[in-house]
Amino acid sequence: MKPPRSPQFLARETYRMRRLMDAARFLPVLGVVLVLLPLMRHSPQTEAPPTASEGVYLFLVWFGLIAGSFLLSRGLRRTLDIPKRQPRPSAPSKD
Repeated sequence: MKPPRSPQFLARETYRMRRLMDAARFLPVLGVVLVLLPLMRHSPQTEAPPTASEGVYLFLVWFGLIAGSFLLSRGLRRTLDIPKRQPRPSAPSKD
């Protein structure tokens, strides 16, 4: 029976933390692309853009970006928090 294989490159927690950080860096780029998509779409049947549907789309993108950043921040906070077991350094007393 073969022994269990160890990870070849990175520890799992370090890998996941780095991927979360990469996703947090990519989120603004994704937001810009999603916000600019209605500008690239043009309907040949009408001259005026469909303002109502584009407004709903922009609010949905905005809400999705807020929800995505909230979820990413929760994941990053969990991995990057300093353990609470470490005592805080006490201030020197003036006696």
